[in-house]
Amino acid sequence: MDELREGIDRLDRILVRLIAERQGYIEAAGRIKPRKDDVRLEWRIEDVVAKVLAEAEKQGLSKRIAEPVWREMIDRCIAHEHEIWAFEHAPAVIKKS
Repeated sequence: MDELREGIDRLDRILVRLIAERQGYIEAAGRIKPRKDDVRLEWRIEDVVAKVLAEAEKQGLSKRIAEPVWREMIDRCIAHEHEIWAFEHAPAVIKKS
C-alpha cells in the first residue's frame, strides 16, 4: 500500500505542476482578451471537454471521472481569468492600491 501511495503522491505533484502551467495560459488570456464577454465562451468550453473526452478514451480514463473534473477545472479557471481580466482592465488608480 505504501508503494501505491507514493505513486499517487508522485502523480499529484506532476498534476499540480501541469495545472499551474495551465493557469499561466489562463492568466495570459485574461490579460489580452479585450472584452469581458470573451472570458467565458460556451463553444470553447464544449470544444475543450470534447477534446479531453476523446483523449480520455484513448488513455483509458473513465469519462465519469474526466468530464466532471475538467468541467470543474474550467469553471474555476474562468473565475480566475475573470479576476485577472478585471484587474488588467481596472483604472490605473485601482492598480496602484
